[in-house]
Amino acid sequence: MTRILITSGPTRQYLDPVRYLSNASSGRMGRALAEAALAFGHRVTIVSGPVGIEYPRGAEVIGVVSTDEMLDACRLVFPDCDGLIAAAAPCDYRPEVAAAHKMSKTGEPLALRLVETADIVAALARTKRPAQWIVGFALETEDHRLRALAKLERKSCDLMVVNGPAAMNAATNHVEVMRPDGAIVEELSGTKEAVARGILQAVQSLLIDAPSIGDAATRPDRNAPSDQPAEDRESP
Repeated sequence: MTRILITSGPTRQYLDPVRYLSNASSGRMGRALAEAALAFGHRVTIVSGPVGIEYPRGAEVIGVVSTDEMLDACRLVFPDCDGLIAAAAPCDYRPEVAAAHKMSKTGEPLALRLVETADIVAALARTKRPAQWIVGFALETEDHRLRALAKLERKSCDLMVVNGPAAMNAATNHVEVMRPDGAIVEELSGTKEAVARGILQAVQSLLIDAPSIGDAATRPDRNAPSDQPAEDRESP
């Protein structure tokens, strides 16, 4: 039985004990993907940031808050999984120093120094076995295919699901499923449940039943020497 790790929802990066940076991710796409994966007969583990939804009972759920916590949880689970579907929207930045106490108004502008958080997908990709696969998500507002392909290559994904900001906290979605050679193999629209079923069908046919998508000319050799430094950052 295939075991799939799904990341879902947002993360929070606290500025002080009560305020935090986050985004509008609802976790609905992650939930729909988990439901679809279970319907295909797979085992599912969800690593989720704070959300106001319930995940399917058949899935194992690990709750986290920050991006680092999500990465730590995934590092524990991923080695025992066949693949990762990275549907979460983790914060790309965190405060360099979080205040120990609630910040009060002073009547003056407040400057925040932010630093990048770890890139969860890229970090996991560097540890994956040859038989494991990774499906990433790219939320883009411009040049979506070009940016998604660059992200796919940088994060060593086997497929990339491309969508836009309208999907956040919405009941519907429109996505494209991209291969490592840049080809769009699926274009899906509808409820998140319907879109998730389409994504899982693509994962089933391209990665689980026929795991040769990463071979030959469709992707570069991940083990070849490179002059480029390894990235451990989540791209905006």
